[in-house]
Amino acid sequence: MSLRNIAIIAHVDHGKTTLVDRLLQQSGAFRDNQRVAERVMDSNDIEKERGITILAKATSVVWKDTRVNIVDTPGHADFGGEVERILSMVDGAIVLVDAAEGPMPQTKFVVGKALKIGLKPIVAINKVDRPDARIKEVVNDVFDLFAALDATDEQLDFPILYGSSKQGWMALSADGPNTDGMAPLFDLVLKHVAPPTVEDGPFKMLGTLIEANPYLGRLITGRVFAGSIRTNQAVKVLNREGELIENGRVSKILAFRGIERTPIDVAEAGDIVAIAGLPNFNVADTLAAPEVTTPLQAQPIDPPTLSMTFMVNDSPYAGTEGDKVTGRVIRARLHKEAEGNVALRVVDSPNSDSYTVSGRGELQLAILIENMRREGFELAVSRPRVVFQRDEAGNLLEPIEEVTIDVDEEHSGIVVQKLSERKGEMTEMKPSGGDRLRLIFLAPTRGLIGYQGELLTDTRGTAVMNRIFHSYQPYKGTIAGRRNGVLLSNDQGEAVAYAMFNLEDRGPMMIEPGTRIYRGMIVGEHNRENDLELNLLKGKKLTNIRAAGKDEAVRLTPPIRMTLEKALAWIADDELVEVTPQSIRLRKTILDPTERKRSEKSKQEVA
Repeated sequence: MSLRNIAIIAHVDHGKTTLVDRLLQQSGAFRDNQRVAERVMDSNDIEKERGITILAKATSVVWKDTRVNIVDTPGHADFGGEVERILSMVDGAIVLVDAAEGPMPQTKFVVGKALKIGLKPIVAINKVDRPDARIKEVVNDVFDLFAALDATDEQLDFPILYGSSKQGWMALSADGPNTDGMAPLFDLVLKHVAPPTVEDGPFKMLGTLIEANPYLGRLITGRVFAGSIRTNQAVKVLNREGELIENGRVSKILAFRGIERTPIDVAEAGDIVAIAGLPNFNVADTLAAPEVTTPLQAQPIDPPTLSMTFMVNDSPYAGTEGDKVTGRVIRARLHKEAEGNVALRVVDSPNSDSYTVSGRGELQLAILIENMRREGFELAVSRPRVVFQRDEAGNLLEPIEEVTIDVDEEHSGIVVQKLSERKGEMTEMKPSGGDRLRLIFLAPTRGLIGYQGELLTDTRGTAVMNRIFHSYQPYKGTIAGRRNGVLLSNDQGEAVAYAMFNLEDRGPMMIEPGTRIYRGMIVGEHNRENDLELNLLKGKKLTNIRAAGKDEAVRLTPPIRMTLEKALAWIADDELVEVTPQSIRLRKTILDPTERKRSEKSKQEVA
C-alpha cells in the first residue's frame, strides 16, 4: 500500500480539528454505529474546554488504496516546540485558513517553519459559508504571506480548495456545498503530496512525540526514515550529537489505524509508528540498527522567552486540598514534562524546594500549572519573568513579539496608546473588514504580560490579540507595572461579611465571606500605592439590647474573580500564586509582616 504523510496547519479556531473529524468519517474510520465525540483529536480535557490543540496527534485513513497519515498540529505559538518536531515527519501540509479572518500570526509561524524545510502546501479556505467571508482577499493574503516567508516558485504555485469543515465538504470552487464531501481534498493530497522519501541502508527513526503508557511504559512516535523494524529487534538510541544513550529491544510497534493504534509486526520506511520498550529513548533522539553511527538531523528549537519559579507550597493551608505537595514529587513531575516537551526547560534552584521553569509563553506555562493542579498537586508559583540574553558586546537583549490585534475602529486609539506605554511600536495598520482594523506591533514580551485582560476591558471584549516570537532586540527600558498596593489579611480564619463590608472603601476585594484566609494572604487591591493589612475576622458586637430600627442586611460588592492566567500576570515580584486542586490564592512570598519589612529594608540598603 502506498503512503502519504501530511500535517494540517491552521490558526487557533480555524476549524482544523473539525476537518480531521470529517476526513475520518468519510474515509470509513468510524463504524456507522460507533459513538464518537466531536473534535475527536482533542483528547486532553483542557483542549476540549479551551477549543485549542496543545499536543500534536497522529491518525491515519485509507483512501483509494493509499494510507494517509494525518498529523493535527497545535495552532498556538506557545506550543511551537511540538510544531517544529512534527514537520520533520511529513512530506506535505494542508494550510487551513478562515475565509473571513485570513492568515493569522500562528499560521505564519508554522507555515514559515514548513516552507523552510521544503514542504509543498495545499491551501484550504475554510468557513466559506460565513456571512463575512472575504474569499478573494484571503487568497491574496495567503499568497503575500508565502512570498514574505521566502517561498520558492514551486511552493507559491499552490493548489486551492474551498469549503466548510463543519458542513463536511471541500471543492475546487467556493460555490458549495458539493455532494462529494471531502473527496476533492483526499484526491488532491494523493496528487500533490509526494510519497515519503526513503533512505537506503539500515533502520533509522527520529523520535518526535513522547507519552507515558500505563501498560507499555514510554511510547515514542516518529517516522521511519530508512530500513524496517520488527518487534523484539535489537536497536540502539543516539542523541543529537551521536552519543550512545542506550541499547535495547523493541517490545511493541503500534501503527495508527483510524483513531486507534494497532500492534503490527513490521514497520516499513516512510510510515509513522509508535515504539515501546526503550526507557531512555527521547524526542529528537535517533532510534537505529546497532551498526548505525550517525544520528538523523533534528530540527533546532527556538529558545524559551519566559521563566517562572515553581516552589513547594508553604502556606498555613498547605496539604489540606491536594495530595502531591513535596518538593520531590513536584520535581519529578516537572522533569517528566520537560522530557516530552523540548520547548520547556527545568533547572533545580540551589534551594532544593524551588525550580525555574522556562517556556515559550504565558499560555504554555499556565496550562502546565493547570494540568498539575488537576492531578492533585499543590504548589506556589512566581510572576513570569522574561529570559534576557547578552550580545557579543555585553549589551542586554530582550525577546520582542509580533502582536496582531483585530479591533473595532472606535477602540483602536486606546489600543495604540496602551501598547505605546508598554514600549510597543506599530508597524502596520490596515482594514480587516466590517469596520474593524488590524493593528500590528513589535512589543517586548515584558510589556505584554497581563495585557490580554486589560485589552478586553478597553475594547468591551471585542478585540482579538495574537502574538508570536519575533527576535531578541536591545533592552527597551523600564515599563510601568501595577501601581496599586494590595490588601492583606493580618490573621488566619474565615472572612466575615460584616468586617468586609466596613473595609470596602479601602479597595475592591478578591474573596467572598466564608473564604479561608491566612496572615500574608492577598484579599484585595488597595486604592493607594502602599500595601495595607486588614482584620477580616472581626464580627459585629452582640448586645442584649435590640436596635430600634431593623438591622440592615450586609450587601457586598461582588469580588474580583482571579483566573490562573490573570493572577499570574497581576502579582508583583514579591508575591506568589498558591495553586491547589480547589483554590487559587494570592499571597506575599514572605508571609510574616516583620520579616517582610526586614527583607525590603535589606534590599533597599543593597540598592
